[in-house]
Amino acid sequence: MHIGIVCYPSVGGSGIVATELGLQLAQRGHEVHFFSSEVPFRLREFHERVFFHQVETPTYYVFREPPYVLSLASRIVQVHRLAGLDVVHAHYAIPHAAAAFLAREMAGGGFRVVTTLHGTDITLLAQEPSYAEVLAFCIERSDAVTTVSRALREQTLATLGVQRPLEVIPNFLDCHVYHRQSRPEVRAAFAGPEEKILMHMSNLRPVKRVEDVVRVFAAVARQVPARLLVVGDGPEAPRALELAQALGVLNRVHFLGSQEDVVSLLSVADLFLLPSETESFGLAALEAMACGVPVVATRTGGLPEVVADGETGYLLPVGDVEGMAAAALRILTDPDRHARMAAAGVERARTVFCAERVVPRYEALYQRICGRRDGAGEP
Repeated sequence: MHIGIVCYPSVGGSGIVATELGLQLAQRGHEVHFFSSEVPFRLREFHERVFFHQVETPTYYVFREPPYVLSLASRIVQVHRLAGLDVVHAHYAIPHAAAAFLAREMAGGGFRVVTTLHGTDITLLAQEPSYAEVLAFCIERSDAVTTVSRALREQTLATLGVQRPLEVIPNFLDCHVYHRQSRPEVRAAFAGPEEKILMHMSNLRPVKRVEDVVRVFAAVARQVPARLLVVGDGPEAPRALELAQALGVLNRVHFLGSQEDVVSLLSVADLFLLPSETESFGLAALEAMACGVPVVATRTGGLPEVVADGETGYLLPVGDVEGMAAAALRILTDPDRHARMAAAGVERARTVFCAERVVPRYEALYQRICGRRDGAGEP
């Protein structure tokens, strides 16, 4: 099949999943066309059957804001006329599904539109009256709509009252990449032999509650020698740094900024912290589990569908810093418990969330809406 994928190029979870999906589909024999304003993160080298189409939005003095949706729709139509797209898969309803729908109308049909809801479509945009009706329209007019968790599906139905079925297809990992590595030199760069390494990874937005990460770490560090790695960048970084200084742990906290090679860092971590206000899925938690790192996170959104409470880590209420610190200490001070949870996390990632188990579900969806029964990978 010829598949278009529309996504953001950023480091966030949706861009990572969309890019990995396209690469996996190409490996399975499909022709994949990416549409974005920049080359997506993790699409930095040549891949057979993978094409990138940059969306450029020219400035014009009449427009207060560049009309990206119009430029994107035009680019999709141009590629469709040359490549004959079967499916355009939009990651996020606004603006990507809106542009895909407009492109389909401009082209007079010819391809199907799949929309994947990743979270902020519903948790943020659906709350705005100026966007809610457009969002519902894009969902209703798509040929298929998926959500990354059951929790997000239920929230979408409750918030927008849409009538169409929403299929849950979870996020996934390439388990050939995400596995624990032996990296003693990386561990030695951050911690001594007796120190534990805790890690947090996100875009450091307010919803991630990065200050809770620092508070949990400070409580843990009072009981056991420990270091904290904060991977990612965002608006909450300065506040987290100031709090670490106020709590007297700044010399044990390493703010590493955005990193491409997160597997090397996860491979030296002893515990992963994700105290988010909400998570539609929790891709970072899954990445940690796949690398043998137990997770302490909040019981919110799709996280209970990823982290098995009491088996691969612990889930606590949002804001329960004391409870999260206690859970972290239970894991870090009990080697047998830590080993069991680490092994259980790896097993859960491999049996439920590996690409080999999830990507065929997207293939089946594409073929179903196109009315095709040909084998996977046949263009």
